[in-house]
Amino acid sequence: QVQLVESGGGLVQPGGSLRLSCAASKSIVGIHVMAWHRQAPGKQRELVAQIGGDGSTNYADSVKGRFAISGDTSKSTVNLQMNSLKPEDTAVYYCYVYSWHARRDYWGQGTQVTVSS
Repeated sequence: QVQLVESGGGLVQPGGSLRLSCAASKSIVGIHVMAWHRQAPGKQRELVAQIGGDGSTNYADSVKGRFAISGDTSKSTVNLQMNSLKPEDTAVYYCYVYSWHARRDYWGQGTQVTVSS
C-alpha cells in the first residue's frame, strides 16, 4: 500500500519561511496531479496549490506570490515552498496525489504549520 509521508512543518514567526516535502513510499504510476491542501481549526479543508503532470500550476488566491509548488512525477515527490508566512496560514497541511492509472487519490497524514510570534 502506497503511503504519502510529509515533512517540514513546524513553528515559524510571521514573515518567515518553511518548506514542506512529501514523498510516496512506493512509486506512483500515472500521476495526473499533485497538490497541497490545508485545514485550519474549525474550517473546511481547502486547496492551497496544485501541479499537473504537465507542470502547470494553480494557487489559491490567498497564497499567490508567496507559495511555490514543485514536483517530480518520476520520483513521486511534491514540495511546497512557503514564504512571507502569515498567522492565517496556520493549519494542518496535507499532501495529495491523484493517479489516473490507479484511478484513485492518495493523502498524506498531515503536517502542522503554525505561524505565530
